[in-house]
Amino acid sequence: MTTMTRRNEEQAFLLHSTPYRETSLIVDLFTREHGRVAAVAKGAKRPRSQLRAVLLQFQPLTVSFSGRGELRTLVGAEWEGGSIAPRGDALLCAFYLNELLVRLLPREDGHPQLYDGYRDALAALGAGASLDATLRRFEWLLLRETGYAPDLARDARRHLIDAGRNYRWEPAGGFVAAEPQAAASANLVTGATLRDLASGQFDSTSTRSQAKYLTRMILAHHLEGQALHTRQILIDLHKL
Repeated sequence: MTTMTRRNEEQAFLLHSTPYRETSLIVDLFTREHGRVAAVAKGAKRPRSQLRAVLLQFQPLTVSFSGRGELRTLVGAEWEGGSIAPRGDALLCAFYLNELLVRLLPREDGHPQLYDGYRDALAALGAGASLDATLRRFEWLLLRETGYAPDLARDARRHLIDAGRNYRWEPAGGFVAAEPQAAASANLVTGATLRDLASGQFDSTSTRSQAKYLTRMILAHHLEGQALHTRQILIDLHKL
């Protein structure tokens, strides 16, 4: 546990907030240098509170907080501006990113590159970029930063991934090469897709499709089968 007593003017985003007592909030902040930080925003529910107008999700903030325990005190927050909020399906996708961070990222574990990737993903969603490509890129960045991403360069036998072969992912060992005569199926991904993922390329439709299937399997494994609420909402809306 860090021994910090006060941090001033840190870049941050609000991931989630819950009511606390009559006039305050407990906020879950994603900061660039210290990762997820929980803090009490005293008086933030009051109509004239400066914090009330600033603590908005998907907007870049500059925050200051103090304290030594797991629950810190939010001293101040300012809106940095210059951000276009996602709308429609893109807004639901942004909530999905927040849920992934809350569920998978430990508290006070700094990941500056993940923070930058989250900021870029929000900007892409706000600008109307491809939802599939944006989500897959962020999911794989999150898996790499948290240590959950499998080796994309070598299979379970430490052989280099072959772009022309099909592979099956196994939680205990990584990617296992399918027999050459095995037909392509829903539980296999191509070596070409794995190479695209390793290089961060999501231009191919097949890569995005197979990456979606693969990330769902890996995330479900590390979430121990617990469903992501925002993903289910997206599925239900698309059915309607």
